[in-house]
Amino acid sequence: MSTKAELACVYASLILVDDDVAVTGEKISTILKAANVEVEPYWPGLFAKALEGVNVKDLITNIGSGVGGAPAAAAPAGGEAAPAAEAKKEEKKESEPEESDDDLGFALFE
Repeated sequence: MSTKAELACVYASLILVDDDVAVTGEKISTILKAANVEVEPYWPGLFAKALEGVNVKDLITNIGSGVGGAPAAAAPAGGEAAPAAEAKKEEKKESEPEESDDDLGFALFE
């Protein structure tokens, strides 16, 4: 859940990043003061510290690309590992017994 102070600091940080200005607690406070938004004094510094060393533009533009930037379905080296993995999955499915409601050990309507 977000508070008004958190959202205000996020928006101020995004304004700074969009203008290619370093995100600091003082600059966040300046933007908040210009927007007539009152926050506790620790919020701007907290956000500045959290964004220290983070490339926010890359973070925003790659939001849907997944973790680490690696493709989700990368081909394994050698080419034979994928069919072997599929065969193991099929064997596992065949060996697993089917579950039914009777196997739970109790009945609701008896």
